[in-house]
Amino acid sequence: MNFKNIQQGAIAGIAGGIVFGAMMGMMGMLPMIGQMVGSPTAVAGFVVHIVISASIGGSFGLIFHSLVRGTGSGLGYGALYGGVWWILGPLTLMPLMMGMGLGVNWNGAAAATMFPSLIGHLVYGLVLGCTFAWLGRRADSVSTVRTASHTA
Repeated sequence: MNFKNIQQGAIAGIAGGIVFGAMMGMMGMLPMIGQMVGSPTAVAGFVVHIVISASIGGSFGLIFHSLVRGTGSGLGYGALYGGVWWILGPLTLMPLMMGMGLGVNWNGAAAATMFPSLIGHLVYGLVLGCTFAWLGRRADSVSTVRTASHTA
């Protein structure tokens, strides 16, 4: 396990979370996220959302670090991961945490109602993957410069 990959993933997750959080704020969804911790306010919802975004980003860095080779693969794997988290998050874990039971949102009608959330999760994933790829390139170039200066 490489802490650098988890750290870069968490930073990329925060970047994606800020964009997705702004979208959620415009749709009035943040109080619902805050309700997960007993504080149904937009501020609490945004804080919870950013913590979740960083955690998911860290797991992205852990899982996909060797697969993300550039912007294209970052975007692809990021969108895939965002889609997976749409299924895991609002369709599965969130209703479970709110006492609604497992699988209550595993149907076409619920999924159709949550289509805006799917778009938000995909946008999150795209920003996550692109930022992770950029951070990886940046770290590689800094490492190359440091190696070159030590051998000169």
